[in-house]
Amino acid sequence: MDITLALFAFMGFLGGLAHSFLVCKNWREFRSFKSVRLIVIGVIVGVVYFFCYSEYNFPNGVMAFISGYAGPSFIESLVLRVKGK
Repeated sequence: MDITLALFAFMGFLGGLAHSFLVCKNWREFRSFKSVRLIVIGVIVGVVYFFCYSEYNFPNGVMAFISGYAGPSFIESLVLRVKGK
């Protein structure tokens, strides 16, 4: 269980890192708090995905990566929608 949780967290980390690489325009922006926040949210989403699907196999690993990639955008849009009201 511990190694599976670590694998899902790592795949979420990689997804958050990929999202951060694509969003940031330069190295200075990549080192900013926003980039770190995207990566940390990716890890958290990977761990949440672990609790939904605790069996690690190829499709779940890819979905943990995709969840880590798309999770920060989804959470950010939810926060903006709630703030707007």
